[in-house]
Amino acid sequence: MGKVKIFFLLFPFVLSSQINPKEIDIIRDKYGVPHIYAKTDAEVAYGLAWAHAEDDFSTIQKGFLAGNALLSKYIGKKGIPADFVTQLIQAKKIINENYDNKISENFKKILKAYAEGLNNYAKKYPNKVLLKELFPITPKKMSYYSQLQLFISSRGDYWLIKILENKLGPSFNSSLINQNSRGSNTFAFNKNKTIDGDTYFAINTHQPLDGPVSWYEAHLCSEEGTNIIGALFAGSPVVLTGTNENLSWAHTVNLPDKTDVYKLEMHPTIKNKYKVDSDYLDLERHKADLYIKILGIPIKIKKKYYKSIYGPTIKNNNGYYSIRTPVLSEIRALEQWWKMNKANSFTEFYNILKMKALPGYNIGYADINDTIFYISNGLIPIRKKGYNWKSVVPGNTKKTLWDKTYQIQDLPQVLQPNSGYIYNANHSPFKSTGNSENPKADDFDSEMGFELYDNNRSKRIKYLIDSKEKISYQDFKKLKYDNQLPEKLNYSWMDINSLFDIKAELYPDIQILIKRIQNWDKKAEINSLGAGAFLIFYHRLKPYYIKLKEPKVFSKQILIQALRDTKKYMKEHFGSIEIVLGDYQKLVRGNKEIPIFGIPDVITSMQSVPYKNGRVKVVSGESYIQLVRFTDNGPLIESIISYGSSDEKDSKHYSDQMEMYSKFQTKPMTLDKNKVYKSAIRKYNPN
Repeated sequence: MGKVKIFFLLFPFVLSSQINPKEIDIIRDKYGVPHIYAKTDAEVAYGLAWAHAEDDFSTIQKGFLAGNALLSKYIGKKGIPADFVTQLIQAKKIINENYDNKISENFKKILKAYAEGLNNYAKKYPNKVLLKELFPITPKKMSYYSQLQLFISSRGDYWLIKILENKLGPSFNSSLINQNSRGSNTFAFNKNKTIDGDTYFAINTHQPLDGPVSWYEAHLCSEEGTNIIGALFAGSPVVLTGTNENLSWAHTVNLPDKTDVYKLEMHPTIKNKYKVDSDYLDLERHKADLYIKILGIPIKIKKKYYKSIYGPTIKNNNGYYSIRTPVLSEIRALEQWWKMNKANSFTEFYNILKMKALPGYNIGYADINDTIFYISNGLIPIRKKGYNWKSVVPGNTKKTLWDKTYQIQDLPQVLQPNSGYIYNANHSPFKSTGNSENPKADDFDSEMGFELYDNNRSKRIKYLIDSKEKISYQDFKKLKYDNQLPEKLNYSWMDINSLFDIKAELYPDIQILIKRIQNWDKKAEINSLGAGAFLIFYHRLKPYYIKLKEPKVFSKQILIQALRDTKKYMKEHFGSIEIVLGDYQKLVRGNKEIPIFGIPDVITSMQSVPYKNGRVKVVSGESYIQLVRFTDNGPLIESIISYGSSDEKDSKHYSDQMEMYSKFQTKPMTLDKNKVYKSAIRKYNPN
C-alpha cells in the first residue's frame, strides 16, 4: 500500500486546498536558509510550513501537541505540565469563542495555508508523524498552541508553579522575584551617533539554542508587500523579529507586572462557592485529561482545576487561587506580528502596535528614514488603587477585577533621541538612551511594575556607547561582540562583589584561585584562565544561592566556601586548576563539540548545563543574531545562528554555522530576489 493511501487511512479528513504548490519557490542558499517566493502571503505561509517541516517537523509537532493537550499522550509524564496548562487556561474555549470574529479574513488565509502545508508534508511523509491524532492540523489547533506560549510569556506558568508549591504566603512580594540571567540585547544608532550617517541596528536574541522557542531563520517574499528576513519559532507562520526593505525590529524580554494572583474567599460550609462582595458564586469545576505511559501504552488520568470570574483557578494547601492576565482574552498576537512584517514606515509600525495584541516584550526599532525607537511594550492592567498588587490580592470583591489595559502611548518609550541611540538589555526602560532623554519613572504608576534595575549587559553597553562621541560600523560590531563584564559587577539577581575584597593571602589553600579571578580582565574569552575559573566558580554558587534569602547578597564566608568547591571540582574533573574557559564550556551539536566563549550576563551571554567529564555545554544565550545597516541603497543585512538551519542530523546544515558563530563571524543576507536566485544552491516547489 502506498504512503499516500496509508495517510488517508490515518487522516480521513484533510482540509480543502487553496494553494497550488507549483506557484511557490523555495530557494535554499549555501547555508540552507529557505527563501520563499510566491504571489500571495498565503502561498508564502504554505512554503514556510513546508520548508520548516523539512528542517524540524518534530519540534513543530511537539509544540502543537502541547497546545492541543496531547503531548503527554506522546511522551508520557514529561508532557503533563504543558497539557495541564493549556487545559487550565481553556485555550480551546478562548480560541473557539473568538476566532471567527477577532481574526481578520486575510490572516485566516495565512493560518489555513500554513496548516495545509504541514498537512500535505505529513501526507507525503507519514513516517514522520509523531501522533496521528494531531492531524489534520487546523488554524484553530495552531492557535491553541499560540495561546499556551503567550500565557507562559506573561509568566502565568511562574505563578501557577508558586500556587502548586504552596509558596504564596501573606508576605509574598513579587518585587523580590529573582530575575533569570538569560536575556537579549537590542540597540540602534542613527546619524547623530554614526560616523558615516548610516543607521545601525542589532537584533541580538538570547534564547534556548534548541527546542520549541529556539530560532529558525527564513526569508519570506510575496507580491502582496511582504519581503522580510528574520527568525521565528516552530509553528509560527510569520517572522517574529527581522528586517524588511524599510525597517527592522527586535524583541527583548521585559517584566512589567502583567499577571495577578487572587485568593478566593470560600463559603464556610458549602463546597465550591466563593464570595464576591455580598454574593456567593459557583466555582466552575473541570478535569484535565492527562496521560502517563505504562509499558509504552498511554493511560489517561484526570486532574482537577477550576475557574472563577478572576480566571483559571487552582487549589493548594492554603486555599483556592486564581490567575488573571490580559493575554487570556487576546488572540491576535500572530496577526499583529504578520502586520509588523509588512509595515513600511514608523507611523505604520506604531499604529500596528496600537492593536495591543502582544502581551509583552521590549521592542527596539530602526528604519531606512533614520528613525530609531524603543518601547517597553505590554498588556499591563489598569488596577484600582489601595491594593498591594505585588502580592496576592483579595478575590472577594469586584474592585480588584480589572478589565482594561494601558494604551501603547502610555508606556515608556523613546523616539528619535538627540543622543542618537537607544538600547535595551532586559533592564529598566528608564535607562534606554542618553541620560537627559530617558523616560522618567515618576511619570508611570508604580503598580505597572516596570523594572528599575541595571544589569551587567546594560552597564557595559552604556559604557561602550558613551566612550565614543560617534561610532563606525566596526565599532558597532565590536559592541555587539563585546564579552567583558563591567568593572563593578551588576547582576540584577545577586551581589557577589565582596569576592573582589577577599584578602587572598589569608586563604593559602585557594590563594591562586582568588587572585586569578580578582586579577581577571573580566573578558569571557575561550582561552582565558580567569574566565574558566570564574564560570566554574559561578556554577558552584547555585546551592548557596537557593538557600539565601532575598536580597541575594553573598557573604565572604559563602564565597570562600564556593571557591573551595571550585578548586575541588577542578582537581576532580581536570586534575589541575589551570582551566581555560573553552576547556570547560562547549558548544555541542550531535558529534560536533567545540570550545565556546561567553558567560552569563556579558553582552555575548551564554547559559550552560552539565555535559560530560566535568564539562558543560551551552543550551541558551547568543542564538539568532542579525546586524543591519540602513544605507541610501537599502538595508545591508548579516546574520548568524548558533548551529545551522536544520535539525535533521543527516543534513549538512545541521551544524555548519557553528564555527563561524564561535569566531564572531556572520553571513551576508539579502532581500534582493535576483541575487537570491543567482546564488541559489537549490530551487524547488513544496510538493
